[in-house]
Amino acid sequence: MSATTLAQNLIPQPQRLEHREGAFRLDSSVRIVAPNDLRSREIADFLRGAIRDDSGIALAEGRNGRAIELRLDPKIMGEEAYRLTVTKDRIALAASNHRGLFWAAQTLRQLLPVERSVGPISIPAMRIEDAPQFSYRGHMLDVGRHFMPVEFVKKQIDLLSYYKLNTFHWHLTDDQGWRIEIKKYPKLAEVGAWRTEADGSRYGGFYTQDQIRDVVEYARLRNIMVIPEIEMPGHASAALASYPELSCRKQPIDVPNVWGVIKDVYCVGDEFTFEFIENVLDEVIALFPAAYVHIGGDEVPKDRWRESASSQKRMRDENLKDEHELQSYFVKRVQRYLAGKGKTLIGWDEILEGGADSSAIVEVWRGDAEGAKALANGNKIISAGPFYLDSPLNALTLEKVYATEIVPAAYASHREQVLGAEAPLWTERVTTANAETLLYPRLIALAEITWNADKRDYPDFLQRLQAHYRRLTQWQVGYGPENRNVVDFRFAWNPSAQNWRVQAERGFSDLQLRYTTDGSEPSSASPGFTDSLTLSQVVPLKIAPFRGARAYASPREFTMVSHKAVGKSIQYSSQPNANYRLAGEQVLADGLLGGGSFADGMWTGWQGENLRATIDLKASTPVNAISARFLQQSGSWILLPKAVRYSVSSDGKRWKRVYARSFDVDAGSEQRLVEDVAFHADKPLTARYVRMEVDQYGSLPAGHNGAGHPAYFFVDEIVVK
Repeated sequence: MSATTLAQNLIPQPQRLEHREGAFRLDSSVRIVAPNDLRSREIADFLRGAIRDDSGIALAEGRNGRAIELRLDPKIMGEEAYRLTVTKDRIALAASNHRGLFWAAQTLRQLLPVERSVGPISIPAMRIEDAPQFSYRGHMLDVGRHFMPVEFVKKQIDLLSYYKLNTFHWHLTDDQGWRIEIKKYPKLAEVGAWRTEADGSRYGGFYTQDQIRDVVEYARLRNIMVIPEIEMPGHASAALASYPELSCRKQPIDVPNVWGVIKDVYCVGDEFTFEFIENVLDEVIALFPAAYVHIGGDEVPKDRWRESASSQKRMRDENLKDEHELQSYFVKRVQRYLAGKGKTLIGWDEILEGGADSSAIVEVWRGDAEGAKALANGNKIISAGPFYLDSPLNALTLEKVYATEIVPAAYASHREQVLGAEAPLWTERVTTANAETLLYPRLIALAEITWNADKRDYPDFLQRLQAHYRRLTQWQVGYGPENRNVVDFRFAWNPSAQNWRVQAERGFSDLQLRYTTDGSEPSSASPGFTDSLTLSQVVPLKIAPFRGARAYASPREFTMVSHKAVGKSIQYSSQPNANYRLAGEQVLADGLLGGGSFADGMWTGWQGENLRATIDLKASTPVNAISARFLQQSGSWILLPKAVRYSVSSDGKRWKRVYARSFDVDAGSEQRLVEDVAFHADKPLTARYVRMEVDQYGSLPAGHNGAGHPAYFFVDEIVVK
């Protein structure tokens, strides 16, 4: 690859790049010259190490001879602006402050070849004048749901810095895990950092304060601000499991092992709650020098406050008209405390409910209408909703990220209040095994559009990205496809051969699918296939995608069941929700049972509609049993149906009802339930057709976090024996 081509592959694309005649010869005789202040020396040391690691060239020490010169120039306007000049005799990096100077160093790194050099490197002469359009360019990593080790976090910080993303938002606490050591409250780590999974295993982890300091310093050296998020007043179950006295009910709870919105929240009526929160924040503030602290503030059910005498008294004492204003009281009180410590509060857009102080920064995730409310209230905002990177790759494609406006039309009159954007990665279904496939290259697209939003050219961006794929591979980054999932599976039953055919749709042509049938975890040494696999018997099947020796995702586990309806024709009165199995698939007669997650592809969901599913067994068949499993996970808006009925018929016209069951659904239960709705005949029946009818729950009730919206019901398979 030519030196000029390397200059054309810069991401983010610079604001101005002018090519000139000649080139600078980079070899071991070149020195780095920098101002004598501490930060300039740190940047010089970083650049020297990066050039050695990226190219293999160890630069000389001293101040004589050809040089890479770092210079602070007050004439360069802009907080993160820089100028990079390459001539035959020298490379000059200049900025008015150290932030811009560091970005100049990162741009110079991108001018190096991808492959390590065995000799001198030629860097083309050029002049770059560059500055970002948005001051906030971030990524949020949720480590509450799934813990990410320090090494993984540092690797992501390296990548953020390489692409000039300047903010790492560390989501450290949630219902399912508390991940930061607080010395005054040791049970947060001893209890709140661990949960018991559905299979009985213990899962968790936390960062010591020394590890936090190490990561924050690592990020500082790379021009990254680390913002901690300590969730409150909701998403606090891990803290309440550690210290039940913080809850309104004062009763012990377990750290949850299910996702969704959970009703237990900090009890806003008790002064002890605020004493706890202030003590926690004091330790957090001491660890994070950033000017901001994120408190979450999202998805706060009000049920516990309604039943709490102390919370109701707080409302009366403060002349608050409802629980939304009580939440606002909580947020404003915490905001005042943070302000007294010199910190600005950031919260998700729910902090607007009940009224928010205009000095808070609002992170918008629920759409432009919420963002417009915040802007009208005088708040500065960060856009996050369009960039949720836990979204499937085939839904939020690379091109869709690249095309998203940071300042949509609804914000146009408040342009100066839009700080920038952030791409969150929520980890309910994400671990270190698949996180990078979701982050990259979409996070790289965000880096470009937040730096240089006005010069978008998607084909040009794709062309520049190709060189970066080689760099990511070299750095062992498991980046994902641009517009397809890493792998999707389809199961089909072949009645004549009496076997299953597993069909794979691979996101990369070189992806190899490794599998086991004995319950063990697939490895790079396990047998593999590419497009299809045939199975002649029911086995505990696990499949994992690999590129070379690298696993690209956690194994998918498929629970198979053989029965008389597998592969048979099935008709639905209404199609399943498109997000939970594509319309038209024979999903309730594919021989697969649902697993631990409603989004695992084996559960099928309907929302707001009743269902009549009719199976044609193709011939009169003895029927001894009919069953189906239904899921309830209320926090995710999934409830058991009101009723289920089974009927049989010989001709598809005259039906005999053989079973009916009604449910007294507890929409307030936060337990994950799997209900097996089973009919067993007293004596064998003979039928060609089997029908299941499901009456949906209806709208979610008052007090539910989704009140007024239609509930889902989820079912995995109609098993006919």
